[in-house]
Amino acid sequence: MKMNRKWLIAAVAAGMALTGSAGVYAGAKLQEIKAYLNNSIGVVVDGTPYWLRDGNGKTLRPITYEGLTYLPVRSVAEALDVPITYDAVNYKVRIGTGADVGASAGSGGSGTAAPVESTVRPVNLPLDFPIPGDAIISTTLDTDADGVKKAAFSYSTQESLETMGFVYSEYAKIKRLDNASQTVSATTVKITGRLGGTSPVSITGKPSTARPGFNIFTITWSES
Repeated sequence: MKMNRKWLIAAVAAGMALTGSAGVYAGAKLQEIKAYLNNSIGVVVDGTPYWLRDGNGKTLRPITYEGLTYLPVRSVAEALDVPITYDAVNYKVRIGTGADVGASAGSGGSGTAAPVESTVRPVNLPLDFPIPGDAIISTTLDTDADGVKKAAFSYSTQESLETMGFVYSEYAKIKRLDNASQTVSATTVKITGRLGGTSPVSITGKPSTARPGFNIFTITWSES
């Protein structure tokens, strides 16, 4: 646990949420490959140059692997104005007609609609705000009213409450959380206050009743 904490402190201090990674992808069958970012290929949509971007507005590049070029599916779907959703229960990307309809439950065959959620972090959330890499995100609010950015969302993760509680406690220290109230244990996380003395934030975590083995975090943040 001591080594894990050292790693987590370094990750937070380095701005780990710039890539949104603090863990592993839940249920993913990952295989390491050697590929190349291809800076020579541009994308043109209906005669107009188009820059592929992620949910944070960061420009993405095509990847070339074994003679084939790969583009980020969400960026392409958005460029073509095609619906796209991530079926977090069945680990499927759904594109086009029916993408906004929940997939039927897996091998059980009950026909119950599975919740469709996303891995895209809220646009307004500060880029250095930690979200684990396996987070299944449900955004409830992402607004910019009267010039004040706000974000409110929840996510489920297989990271433990103690681990994420520690990450958020360290983040609060780095960001100088004023008027702070903190509770971190194996069964609950609750952190509130004002980041930098100006931005109200509330972080709560508890075991998920819908997904055994997962924990669910609810975050609210405002610019001021």
